[in-house]
Amino acid sequence: MQKIDEICPNCKNSNWTFLYYSTFNNYNLPIYICSTCKIQSIFPKDSQKINEMYNEEYYTGKAEYKYIDERNTEKYDSYVWDARIKNIQKFVKSGKFLDIGSSFGGFLSRAKLAGFEVFGAEVSQYSSNYANSKGILTFNGSYTDNNYPENFFSVITLVEVIEHLENPMTVFEKLYSQLIPGGLLLIQTANFEGKQAIQESNNYHYYLPGHLYYYSKSNLESILKQKGFSKIISYLGVDFPLSAKLLKSRGGFKSFRDYKKWWNISKYHLKSKFFPGSTSSMVIYAIK
Repeated sequence: MQKIDEICPNCKNSNWTFLYYSTFNNYNLPIYICSTCKIQSIFPKDSQKINEMYNEEYYTGKAEYKYIDERNTEKYDSYVWDARIKNIQKFVKSGKFLDIGSSFGGFLSRAKLAGFEVFGAEVSQYSSNYANSKGILTFNGSYTDNNYPENFFSVITLVEVIEHLENPMTVFEKLYSQLIPGGLLLIQTANFEGKQAIQESNNYHYYLPGHLYYYSKSNLESILKQKGFSKIISYLGVDFPLSAKLLKSRGGFKSFRDYKKWWNISKYHLKSKFFPGSTSSMVIYAIK
């Protein structure tokens, strides 16, 4: 296997060792792990190829690797968006709100209704053009290339996005600098020290094309503390109630029989709440 010279964004060492090739969906991704702090990453990284993935076919189901088009399920997704915003407002009531990886701007449209001044950052030209046409001011490009000023945002969210971003040391520095004092950073990603990730190993469903780094609760919290965040609140599971998740799921239902899925959804949600670390879902809030 190749020698990796890249510096780890957490422990600052360059001590990567080959872990395995992923087997989920036969993507066969080469996974390396930092021997010191256990952050995982893929090598080599083809940034241009990855950015080209997020085109119209990616959203409309015509690509090999695709994403659910939130425009078709916005009514149901809003249950989760609104519940999440309600929880955010326990910490920050209003102000400028940036969503990174903002897609078509659905989440931001709900934040706007809740009283925030909203901004998006999205690498896909296709989805960012749509968001801008709907009045959601969205920067098109890599997050680190935006020119928003320091101490500008009250809230920054990355929902299933941090794993997509290259140059994480630069990313975390910019996240910290662009938040106002007392501002909130929200990161949702998989927890690779959770039992689910450990048990599924190289067949874990989070090993996907476009994902560059794989974090755990421990090393992600370590990075945030290094950057200067004063308070960290971790949710093992999600930061919104089961009711919102169940209502959202109805967006994919085709018949009444689909309500049987509520059993597995409920079991997973309650397991993550009552047996922390038994699943590999996590949301982290960090206060500047």
